[in-house]
Amino acid sequence: MTTSTLASFSCLLLLSMPALATAQSEAAARPPAAPPGASVSASASSAPRTTSVPTDYRLVPGDKLRIEVYKDTQLSQSLQVRPDGKITLPLIGDVAAEGRTSIELRDALVTSLKEYNTNPVVTVIVVETVPPVFYVMGEVNAPGSLPLKGQVTVLQALAMAGGFKDFAKTNKIVIQRRGASGVSALPFNYNDAVKGKGQTIYLKPGDTVIVP
Repeated sequence: MTTSTLASFSCLLLLSMPALATAQSEAAARPPAAPPGASVSASASSAPRTTSVPTDYRLVPGDKLRIEVYKDTQLSQSLQVRPDGKITLPLIGDVAAEGRTSIELRDALVTSLKEYNTNPVVTVIVVETVPPVFYVMGEVNAPGSLPLKGQVTVLQALAMAGGFKDFAKTNKIVIQRRGASGVSALPFNYNDAVKGKGQTIYLKPGDTVIVP
């Protein structure tokens, strides 16, 4: 190698060193690539957190929902079920949500929107639920709301409410239960239940046990 060739090579090497250092610095700062098939999120903290609920879960006041109407930003909203059990959307107004599953609410919204849209596509997402409770009222020693944890029978609920007062009509107890079609009343005879007679009734969120 001649002296002139060696000098040219040295100059080229000196000129390329800053660019090489910059490339190495950028490579070190760049996050590692996701493996094939992995999803990539822009920000883990910005991802919405939803509550996993069974499909037969019935909505109660306080539940937070996300209503998505395809290609309609005005109707797509985040809502909360009001104390009266309803939600409100533009165009269709108040819609009963309490006692319905998310699928039943979706179908009700689709029916209401058909007046304005030939084929509306609606999605109802339960974002957050309130802790499930039931209520015991009437001739018991500790009436009020109680947490519903796991399976609770009516007998267990009455025990949790402190038992009966002296003049309770234990053979005429009623369980009020709200469903998609309204409120139903289930009769319950405590005297038969303690003898093992009749069907065991498990409470559902929002049930009210009334002891006359």
